[in-house]
Amino acid sequence: MKCDICPRRCGVSRDLGELGFCRAGEDAVIARAALHHWEEPCISGKNGSGAVFFSGCSLRCAYCQNAEISLNFRGKRVSSDRLREIYSKLVSNGAANINLVTPTHFTCAILRSLETPPPVPVIWNSSGYESAATLKTLEKKIQIYMPDMKYALADPAARYSSAPDYPETAKAAILEMFRQTGPFVLGGDGLLKSGVLIRHLILPGNLDNTRAVIDWVSGTFSPGDVMFSLMSQYTPRGELDAFPELRAPITAQEYAAAIDCLMASEIADGFYQDPPGAGDEASYIPEWDFAGV
Repeated sequence: MKCDICPRRCGVSRDLGELGFCRAGEDAVIARAALHHWEEPCISGKNGSGAVFFSGCSLRCAYCQNAEISLNFRGKRVSSDRLREIYSKLVSNGAANINLVTPTHFTCAILRSLETPPPVPVIWNSSGYESAATLKTLEKKIQIYMPDMKYALADPAARYSSAPDYPETAKAAILEMFRQTGPFVLGGDGLLKSGVLIRHLILPGNLDNTRAVIDWVSGTFSPGDVMFSLMSQYTPRGELDAFPELRAPITAQEYAAAIDCLMASEIADGFYQDPPGAGDEASYIPEWDFAGV
C-alpha cells in the first residue's frame, strides 16, 4: 500500500520495507512510555500524563528538542498489542490520559492499538503537520487533540522545517480536529476531557510568526472553542550553524512582546509559560531511556 498518511505523501510501500521521509515501517517505534508531569496543568493533573513518545517525525525541525528520537530514530519497535499493554500499565499507574506524542506516521499501528479504547481520554499530541484525510480516520478514537501551530508564515516553515506548506496544512488540520471534538470540555477535577489545545513555541528572531499564529487562532475561534498554550521554553539544540538567530533562547523583550500580543488578542482560554530563565528549560526534555517500553 502506498503511504499517504502525512502531507509528504511519499507513496512508499512501508509494508514491503520501503522507507519514506519519516523512515517509519509498519510497526510503531517508541523511546519512552511513562508518567509525564511537564504538560499543561489540564493535561498533567496531579499524577501525570501517560506519555508515549514515538520515534521519527514527518518534519525536520532544525531546532528540534527531541532530535535524538525524532531525527535519529532512537527507539524500540513494538507491536500494536504491546502498545495496548503499555496504555493499560500507564492507566494502572494513575495516568490522567494516554498522551500519544508525535504519532502521525504510526497512525495505522495506533488505530489497531485503540480497537479496545482505554478508560481515560486519548491525546493526539502532534506537530500540526497533518493530513485532514488521515485525521478523519481517528474520529471517535481521539478525545483530545494537542497540535503545535509552529508557523503561520511560509518562510520560517520552509527555512526551519522543510515544509513551506505547513501554515495552510496545519490550519486545515486544526479545523478538522475541532470539527471532531467541538468546544473543549474541562472536568470538575480541572482536567481536559475533550477538545483542542493548540500550542505555539516562540522562536528567537521570529516574533512576526508568533503574532501571525496568535492572530489566526484569535480570528478563527471564539472564546470557549479551543485552548491555547504559548510556550517560552525554546532551548538551543542541534546543528544551528546555518541559523544564527536560533543559537540563543528568546530574549526578555521578545517574551514580553509575545505576551502583549496574546493579551491583546481575543484568546481567552489557555496558558503561557514563565519568562525564559525563570525555570530549567532543559527539564522539559525527557530521558530517552526506554522506560516503560
